[in-house]
Amino acid sequence: MIRANDPTLHSWIQISPESDFPIQNLPFGIFQTPEKDPRVGVAIGSYVLDMCVLGQYNMFELIDIDPTVFHRPFLNDFMALGRPTWRAIRNRVSELLRTDNEEISGNSELMQKCLIRMTDVEMLLPVKVSNYTDFYSSLEHATHVGQMFRDRENPLLPNWRHLPVGYHGRASSIVVSGTAVHRPNGQTLDPQEESPVFGPTQQLDFELELAFVTGKETTPGSRVSTEEADEHIFGLVLLNDWSARDVQKWEYVPLGPFLSKSFATSISPWVVTLDALEPFRVKGPEQVPRPLPYLDFTGHRHYDINLEVLLQPADREEISLCHTNFKQVYWNMSQQLAHQTSNGCNLQVGDLYASGTISGSEPGSFGSLLELTRQGSTPLTLPDGSQRSFLHDYDTVIMRGFAEKEGIRIGFGEVKGQVLPAV
Repeated sequence: MIRANDPTLHSWIQISPESDFPIQNLPFGIFQTPEKDPRVGVAIGSYVLDMCVLGQYNMFELIDIDPTVFHRPFLNDFMALGRPTWRAIRNRVSELLRTDNEEISGNSELMQKCLIRMTDVEMLLPVKVSNYTDFYSSLEHATHVGQMFRDRENPLLPNWRHLPVGYHGRASSIVVSGTAVHRPNGQTLDPQEESPVFGPTQQLDFELELAFVTGKETTPGSRVSTEEADEHIFGLVLLNDWSARDVQKWEYVPLGPFLSKSFATSISPWVVTLDALEPFRVKGPEQVPRPLPYLDFTGHRHYDINLEVLLQPADREEISLCHTNFKQVYWNMSQQLAHQTSNGCNLQVGDLYASGTISGSEPGSFGSLLELTRQGSTPLTLPDGSQRSFLHDYDTVIMRGFAEKEGIRIGFGEVKGQVLPAV
C-alpha cells in the first residue's frame, strides 16, 4: 500500500471530517495571491501548502528534483518528471504534515510562509492543456440519447460496445472553476422551418464528467497498453462539458460536435492523483461482447467516486439535480488511453481526457438536462415554482465529487460556472 494512503494518518493541521482534502488526498493545483505569483500548491484541509516555499527551505533535498519546478504557472513541468517523482513528492508532503513531524509545525516562520487559507488564494487553471479528447463512456447516457434521437429499440450504434467512442475538443476554451461562461451563439434549425437561423442557443446544457490528465508523453507511432496506462495518468479533475443542444442537433451530422461544445469546458482547480484514488478501485460493468485484445485489461480499473450536480438560480439557494457514480462508466480510463494511442497517436504532457456524460439508470442519476427533462419535454420544477428545461442566464451550475472509505473522504472540491447572456 502507498504509505500516504494509510487511513490511520493524521495531520497537525485541524481538518474537518467533511473536508475533501484530508492528509490522504494531497491534490495538486496552481494558485496565486496578491503577494505571490502563480505557483504549485497542495490542498490540505482548508489551507493551501505553498510548494515553492517548501522547495526554498530544502524540504525536498533527498529527492532528485529541481525545486524551482514548483515556481511555474502550470503543473506540466512537474508532471513531466514522471510517476516515481510524483509519488516521492506526495509521500514527502504527507510526511511533513503528519502529527509526529515538526519540520514545518515546529518552525513558525516557515509555517507562516507556506500555509495560506484557501479563502485568501485565487485558484488558476492547473494544467496547460495540450490536447483535449471527450469520450462517450457511459452506457446509460448513450442509451438515453440514442432513444431520444435515433431508435428506442436500438439506441446504440453498432460500434459502441466495441470501442470507446470519442471526439477531439477545443483545448483553448478550457477554463478553471469560477470562470463565467457566455451563452454561445450558433446556427439552429426550427423543425417547422426550412432554413436555419443564427443567434443565442435556447438549449444550453451541462454535462457531468470526470477527466484525467496525462503526465508522460509518447512518441508518434507508439502505443500505450491498458497495463501501461496508469504510468501515464497523473490525476483526475471534475469537468463540465457545456453543451448547446440545439446547435449540436443541427451541426453534428456527419462529423460530430463542433461549435456546440467548443465555446467552453470547465474543470476543477485541484488535480487528485491516481495514487490517492488507489483505495477506491472497483470492478466495472461487464463488457459484452468482450473487447478486442488491445482493449482487454486485468484487475479493477474503475473507481468508486460519488458525483453530484447542483443548480443555483440567480440570488437563490443551491438545488441538487442529480447524484451518480463514476464506477458505472462502461469504458474505463485504461481502455480510453489504449484506444487513443492504438493508431500511433502520441500523448503529450497536459493532455486532458474526459469521460463523457456520466449517468445512471434512474432519473435522479442522469448527468445532463437533456436526459433529466427528456429534451425539454418534461421540465424540472424548482422549489420556488419556476421551471427549467435548459439553463437560464445567470444560472450557476456546481458539480462536486468524492470517494469515501474507512472514514476517509478523498474529494475534488467543485467545478462551478455561471451562465452570462450571449454577446
